[in-house]
Amino acid sequence: MKQRVLAVAMLFALSVIGVPRALAQEGGDVASGRMIATTICVACHVVGKGEFVSPTGAAPAFARLAGTPGMTSIALSAALLTSHRQMPNIILQPDERRDVIAYILSLK
Repeated sequence: MKQRVLAVAMLFALSVIGVPRALAQEGGDVASGRMIATTICVACHVVGKGEFVSPTGAAPAFARLAGTPGMTSIALSAALLTSHRQMPNIILQPDERRDVIAYILSLK
């Protein structure tokens, strides 16, 4: 439920304040995103299709993120660029971020 509230809040904030054009770029590589997810993100998230229980309990499952109504690459970009108290400060290069986003959205 918290993830859904967070997603709705992010979408609302993005609609109010706008997003730089660079964040709106799409076209990542799904296979590369899967590789990044299974090597880095998997420490806290479950990253496979149909998996919904995260190792930490607090990190949203990638499949749940993908299935959130209104979830877009813009919303995921904003989430990945925003610090979270419970999320480590993992810095992805722009192409890596696009790839991870493409992978997450492929789980719809």
